[in-house]
Amino acid sequence: MEVRIDESWRQVLQPQFDSSYFGVLADFVRQAYQNSVVYPPAGKIFEAFNRTPFDKVKIVILGQDPYHEQGQAHGLSFSVKPEVEVPPSLVNIYRELSEEYQLNYLVRNGDLSHWADQGVLLLNATLTVQAGRACSHQGKGWETFTDAVIETISQQREHVVFMLWGNYARQKKSKIDATKHLVLEAPHPSPLSAYRGFIGCGHFKKANEYLQQHGFTPIAW
Repeated sequence: MEVRIDESWRQVLQPQFDSSYFGVLADFVRQAYQNSVVYPPAGKIFEAFNRTPFDKVKIVILGQDPYHEQGQAHGLSFSVKPEVEVPPSLVNIYRELSEEYQLNYLVRNGDLSHWADQGVLLLNATLTVQAGRACSHQGKGWETFTDAVIETISQQREHVVFMLWGNYARQKKSKIDATKHLVLEAPHPSPLSAYRGFIGCGHFKKANEYLQQHGFTPIAW
């Protein structure tokens, strides 16, 4: 698997690419794309990193798995291409934004590329998935890689906002130095849990207030 990733990320993640586990992971992913339908398209596996260079990261929003239905995943967590129906979790994200900013975000399409371009790293813990089989590429090495991404941001950057939604994402809290970053936790925005505390969490305004307090331009959600 040829890793086409922004040079700023390559510099800080080279030890991961050189490691034995990543070699095993790369072999698995290469064979998966050859032998089955896998999402996102191979050229979009590292889209989150290419859209949001390491030194531009202001916010990290952590998802679990890419979407596993045709045409949905394009390398950014929670995001889908403009022509694709907005998934239920993103509908609830838009509902929360609508409450916070008193604007109707629900009229938008599901493409969050404009967030990524402003410094929001839309990172899935697992970067590939077999078509129609949720979680099918978990436990293959991606989590080791993305944990290292989180730790690298925590160690080498300051004043980044980490949004951890749901129990899976909240387990990553131990990898973040909360003395120099803002960690925001809430239930997952899926229909099963959004009304247990995600709706009303205020994360988007809190994140922008924190960024402004530390001299950064807020995100135009």
